[in-house]
Amino acid sequence: MKDLQEILAIAREVGWGAADILRSYYHGTAKDPNLEVQYKENEPVTVADIAVSQYILERLQAALGNEDFAYISEETYQSLNNSTQPSNPWVWIIDPLDGTRDFIKKTGDYAVHIALVKETRPVLAVVALPETEKLYYATKGGGTFVETCDGSVPLQVSSGKRVEDLTLVVSRSHRNQRLDYLLQNLPCQNQKAVGSVGCKIAAIVEQQADIYISLSGKSAPKDWDIAAPELILTEGGGKFTHFDGTPLQYNTGDINQWGGLLASNGEYHQVLCQEAERILAQFDHS
Repeated sequence: MKDLQEILAIAREVGWGAADILRSYYHGTAKDPNLEVQYKENEPVTVADIAVSQYILERLQAALGNEDFAYISEETYQSLNNSTQPSNPWVWIIDPLDGTRDFIKKTGDYAVHIALVKETRPVLAVVALPETEKLYYATKGGGTFVETCDGSVPLQVSSGKRVEDLTLVVSRSHRNQRLDYLLQNLPCQNQKAVGSVGCKIAAIVEQQADIYISLSGKSAPKDWDIAAPELILTEGGGKFTHFDGTPLQYNTGDINQWGGLLASNGEYHQVLCQEAERILAQFDHS
C-alpha cells in the first residue's frame, strides 16, 4: 500500500477535479447543465451528485485499487444489514456533494467530502469548497491545511474568547424544535447560517465561527457527512464528539450518527456538551 502522503496527494487531486465538475453544474456550464432533481428518502439528489460520485470512485479505484480499500459513497451506498460489516479495515467514505439543498438553492454552501477511515476512525480527509476555490486537507497527527491556487497554509481554530462571544454555525434547512430550543438556551447566542457540514467546519478552522451542533431527529447525519470534516477540525486543534464526550465512530455497520454531536474550537467543549445535555433534559421533561 502507498504511504499516507502519497495517498493524500491523490485524494487532493481528486478533490480538485470533483470541485471543478460541481462548479460546472452549479454555473450551468456542464455539457448538460439540467440538474434533474430527484428525491431519495426525502433528500434531494441531482445528476451532479451522481456524476461526481462516479468521478471520485473511478479516480480513487484506478489509483489505489480495490484490494487494500473498501469504498462507501453516499450515491452508491446500499444499506448493509448489521451482520455484514465491510471486512476491510481501510475504507474511503465519500460525499460527492454535501449540501445538495444549498447547491440547488444557489447559496454557494456546498462541499466535496473525501475521508479515509482506518477501522472506525478517520486518518486522512479532504474537504473541497468549489465556490471559494479552497481545499482543506488533514492527516492524523499531521495538522490541517488549506490549499488555494497560491499554495497551502496551516490552519488553527480560534482561541481566547469568552464563552458568550463564541459563534455557532447553524443549518438553514435541518431544524427541529429540540434543536431550536437547545440553540436558544446556550450561553452563546451569536449565530451564522451556513449550509453543508464541510462549509460549517471550514468556517470554524478559518476562525469565522467556533461551534457546530448536530442533533438527530427522525433522521441523523451519515458517516459521509461527518468523517472528513471531523478530521479537518480536530487536526486544526478543535474537538468533535458526542455530547457525552465519546469519540465518533465510522464504518460500524450503521452509517447513522445518532444523538447529539458537538464540534468546537475545543476551549469550552466539555462545558458546552454538559450544558447541551442539561438543556435537552429540560426540554424533554417540559
